[in-house]
Parts: sequence; structure tokens; C-alpha cells
Amino acid sequence: MVGPAVKREAVAYLQAGHGLSERRACRIVGADRKMVRYQSRRAPDTELRGRLRELANERRRFGYRRLFVLLRREGEPSGINRIYRLYREEGLTVRKRKARRKAIGTRAPILVEAWPNTRWSLVAGFRP
Repeated sequence: MVGPAVKREAVAYLQAGHGLSERRACRIVGADRKMVRYQSRRAPDTELRGRLRELANERRRFGYRRLFVLLRREGEPSGINRIYRLYREEGLTVRKRKARRKAIGTRAPILVEAWPNTRWSLVAGFRP
């Protein structure tokens, strides 16, 4: 499964490199001519992308849902689907927590005394 952008590039390559017409190049690639000629009218989201990146760097454990709430509080009218799309396009992810260090070496065994009436349990806060 190939996306429209890749098909556009393939058609452009066939036209420039092999001198084929747009019609024939589209037929070879399997692309619709309207799709090849399509130009997006969407405004660039540079300010929103920048703010999303700033918030994600400030709060590394926040995913797109919590960042969406922060943006909403700032007055951003965009919906959650748009925020999610920009979040993915920017390559943002929730950072993993660093793993706890594990004890190195062997632990000393607890000595259990076998005499009668001796205390061997560990009591929190016990100081002799």
C-alpha cells in the first residue's frame, strides 16, 4: 500500500526521466490524474507545531491527550484529531521512565538464632 505522495513522486520521475506523458505515467503507477495534480490548501501549522514541541519538551511524560488539554487552556481551537496528527508527524512520543537500578552482588543471609526466647524477626523502627 503506497500513499499519494509516493505515487506523485513516481509519476514525476517517469515524466522527467523517461519522457512519458502524465496520462501514461499515471496508468503505469496506478494513480488518478486528479490525485497527481492535487495541491493542498491547508495552512502551515508552524506556530501550533512549535508550541506542541515546547510543551512536549517541558512535560516529557504527557501524551497527546494531556497536551491537547494544555493547548485548550491556552485558547487553541484545534480539535484532538488535529493535535494527534501533528503529534505523530512531529515524531513525538511519551518518554520512557528510566529503569531502577538493581542490586549488584549477593545479599547477606539473615542469621536466625535457634535458641528459645530469642528475637529473630525484623521489626520496623526497633532500636536496642
